[in-house]
Amino acid sequence: MSENPYDEKPWLKHYDDDVPHHIDYPEINIKEFLDDSANEFGSRTAIWFMKNKISYKKFKDIADRLATALIDLGIKKGDVVAIMLPNFPQFIFSFYGILKAGGIVTACSVLHTEHELAYQLNDSGAEIIIAWDNQIEKIMNVKDRTRLRHIIITNVFDYGPMAPTSPAEIAGTIQFLNLIKKSKPNPPTFETNAKEDIAILQYTGGTTGLPKGAMLTHYNIVANCIQVISWVQSAVHRGKDTALTTLPLFHIYGMTICMNSYIYSGTTIALHPDPRDQKGLFEVIKATRPSMFPGVPTMYMRLLERDDLEDYAKDLKSIKVCNTGAAPMPPEVLKEFEERTGAVVVEGYGMTETSPATHVNPLMGTRKIGSVGLALPDTETKIVDIDDYTKIVPIGESGEIMIKGPQVMKGYWNKPDETANQLKGDWILTGDIGKIDDDGYLFIVDRKKDMINISGFKVYPREVEDVLFEHDAIENASVIGIPDPNTPGGELVKSFIVLKDGYKETEEMKNEIKEFLRKNVAPYKVPRFIDFRKELPETLVGKVLRKELKDIEARKRGEEV
Repeated sequence: MSENPYDEKPWLKHYDDDVPHHIDYPEINIKEFLDDSANEFGSRTAIWFMKNKISYKKFKDIADRLATALIDLGIKKGDVVAIMLPNFPQFIFSFYGILKAGGIVTACSVLHTEHELAYQLNDSGAEIIIAWDNQIEKIMNVKDRTRLRHIIITNVFDYGPMAPTSPAEIAGTIQFLNLIKKSKPNPPTFETNAKEDIAILQYTGGTTGLPKGAMLTHYNIVANCIQVISWVQSAVHRGKDTALTTLPLFHIYGMTICMNSYIYSGTTIALHPDPRDQKGLFEVIKATRPSMFPGVPTMYMRLLERDDLEDYAKDLKSIKVCNTGAAPMPPEVLKEFEERTGAVVVEGYGMTETSPATHVNPLMGTRKIGSVGLALPDTETKIVDIDDYTKIVPIGESGEIMIKGPQVMKGYWNKPDETANQLKGDWILTGDIGKIDDDGYLFIVDRKKDMINISGFKVYPREVEDVLFEHDAIENASVIGIPDPNTPGGELVKSFIVLKDGYKETEEMKNEIKEFLRKNVAPYKVPRFIDFRKELPETLVGKVLRKELKDIEARKRGEEV
């Protein structure tokens, strides 16, 4: 037996019978996903949006025309083009049009401030941006501080059922719809070195320091899509399914899981632009009857809390598979959503730097609640000492997660030092604390940077949050460490809590919550302070921003953030 217990790969024994242990991944440009599906399923609906149906054949034609137009605008192989769009069909057209022109995609959040947008455009070197027309003012305000030469704009209705024939041009911009109509579908031919050529510069959230552009190659994304589809092949039928896509496509979870993997499998993508619009989401489900619904925990929570849930109960029964990630899934939410829909909810794990998926619970086999599942095919995991990554900890003990696989990024764009800190040979240090059990299931303990030090004892916020979610009165919760004024370098635990409707924000409720925690966690893990809030700061995909809560606390103490 190897000295490294993880070399035995215990997770392989628990794969579903139809999931391969190894896959030979084609070394191709991602654009071939579209070409293959258009060839095989040309008349099939590729994108459903606002009741409008766009076939795979039409999708390919638009992407080909955009590629031609981008070449005419001066794009060369390896140039970066930015996309700043919500979940419109134009995001998907743009992504594939850029790749067909030989370009690199960098996707900007529509929530970016001017400062954040200017930083990403400058760092990536993008000279063209394809954007939602309500972002014009923001883009124009930063244009002179960037290398932007062309701004291509588009409207929510451009590919809706009431699409304009020829939208009016706006000074300083190019209308997407007009550009497509006047361009021919003649994309260039070029060679792609899939393992070296960058497909996507995907920027991290920048929770520590400035955002970094993860260089994801064509091979990274192609491999990850094939890994994911192979994992759920018992439930996904090539060219026959419909999948709900409400997670933002500019986020790596939405981009890989909800867009590229579905185009690879010839799936119909039912687009919903706003993940916070639950009523609209219900209507899309009713209209399209999707069998797959990737989401995040807060999305499932808010659907279950709606008063009109019963009105859509029968429509939800079409959903067969839900995969959830980006944040911990409260067990009670998972259980109730499965009961309501009859679907299987599988929790997974990943990060921007791994394209993103690395672990998923099996679809048919044992799902361990609280675990993010098993390593995907050709993916290896080991747990190492928090302070010394060269020391491997035994199975069952907590440490930092390291991952190796075909989906691991090439490195960070123009940041060799940060790349060296993160990549150790073929392995990546994730910054997450976790443990692997005897069966090979991975459990996330918390983010390394969020660990709280209580007089030498380690407190992981997620452990406390999971217990808080079990309290009947709590809708949402987050836990952070704040400085202990009486202990240099020490911290105290503080919790921010959103109560469900009908519960009052009183001292009695605080005491009740603390007493509930004392029965379930060690005394030093019980928050010294509890703040009630109407809502918690979240990303668009529903991940609570602990950094913002820490910044709020720092400002209270008069510190710079």
